[in-house]
Amino acid sequence: MKPPGRVVVIGAGPAGLSAAYELTSRGVAVDVFEREDRVGGIARTVTHAGYRFDIGGHRFLTKVPEVERLWESVMGGEFITVQRLSRIYYRSRFFDYPIRIPNVVRNLGAWESLLVAGSYLRAKLRGGTTPATFEDWVTAKFGRRLYQTFFATYTEKVWGIKGSEIRADWAAQRIRGLSVRTALRQALVGESAVTSLARSFRYPKLGVGQMWERMAGLVTAAGGTIHLEAPIARVRHHGGRVTGVDVDDAQGRRTAVDGIDHLISSAALVSLLKRFDPAPPAHVLAAARGLRYRDFILVGLILDVPSAFPDNWIYVHSPEVHVGRIQNFRNWSPDMVPDPTRTCLGMEYFASKGDRLWSMSDDDLRALAVRELGQLGLGTPSQVVGSSVVRQPRAYPVYDDAYPGHLAIIREYLAGFPNLQTIGRNGTHRYNNQDHSTLAGLMAARNILGECHDVWSINTDGSYLES
Repeated sequence: MKPPGRVVVIGAGPAGLSAAYELTSRGVAVDVFEREDRVGGIARTVTHAGYRFDIGGHRFLTKVPEVERLWESVMGGEFITVQRLSRIYYRSRFFDYPIRIPNVVRNLGAWESLLVAGSYLRAKLRGGTTPATFEDWVTAKFGRRLYQTFFATYTEKVWGIKGSEIRADWAAQRIRGLSVRTALRQALVGESAVTSLARSFRYPKLGVGQMWERMAGLVTAAGGTIHLEAPIARVRHHGGRVTGVDVDDAQGRRTAVDGIDHLISSAALVSLLKRFDPAPPAHVLAAARGLRYRDFILVGLILDVPSAFPDNWIYVHSPEVHVGRIQNFRNWSPDMVPDPTRTCLGMEYFASKGDRLWSMSDDDLRALAVRELGQLGLGTPSQVVGSSVVRQPRAYPVYDDAYPGHLAIIREYLAGFPNLQTIGRNGTHRYNNQDHSTLAGLMAARNILGECHDVWSINTDGSYLES
């Protein structure tokens, strides 16, 4: 096989690092350029006063053997097994998730539970056409009343739009296999084939970022180079091939990287295409600008109590507060918290650049998080002894009505560059989990090494899920 030549990877998240790891383990030198000051992307762990916070919750759970083997080879004995406990907070009550029928009846009351059951039966008797939206899909599967109770508010918090504006692809991908029958079986006999309902998962002792920090170290030990605080300013191409990139450093100096034989990018498609030189056709740029994203804010709170609540995380469906989910990092791993008399929580807010939440100052976000923690009865302002705010743009690709058409235009254009592959959550505008992104990186690397894999086919059928 002809040597692959010079390989550049944009992005040091799970997808980009997995590609670099696979290539360097085969003796191929790789340059990885990451715009942030640390690796991991959205799957990174940040530290404040010795307390460790993940950007969201990220379990290590997969049905893909080669991904499992890779994770194990990187982390080995640093994995711990975590017993899952998560609940839904709604109407000032906690609902078990996975659902347990006695718990639901007790919290909703007998009359409301009968109305939910009746709504479910009506939906099943009605049948109908193939659902087009998230709301249609869930209503057809569970009934309208259950949709309004357990899905509508949380979905609107996460995406900032109504369930009627989200394509059914989202539901089919994220909760495929879950049904009332499945939930009943899970509730009654403890069995479930739905990975999202797994009762335990593996996790690095020091947070999700430990995996990607360890992998980055292995990449550099094998001859690769990882450049941090190195955003890509320009992607140069000629004759249907990427030929070089221009990279900025923390001091604003620009460096040209020439003679690129292969480029792997996990950057958001709109960011990548805006940096193409020559620029793509106007309709391609318009399609890229048409892709929508949801941004994410983590307000980390340090509490002067050894335990705030028993869950790993809580989904907050109540519309009277803005917080959408609360992580309890001590219950992911005790090593996330340096002081055994304290705990740290992650108050998660979903926003869009320019909206009221995103535009709030850090001080105002801290005040909001402390106030809502008390409003939910999970802590008091006097218990909060420290805090940190992290903003993550483009955390979630939005599955609106327009995205399939935009993506088709972009894919057709990118197909004209045989030495360019886009991978990962933002590189394919698909809500990938860690196993999807890891597999995408492996496939992209192996394509460079002479194999033939379709990186766009990953995570299209819901056959394996991590969360």
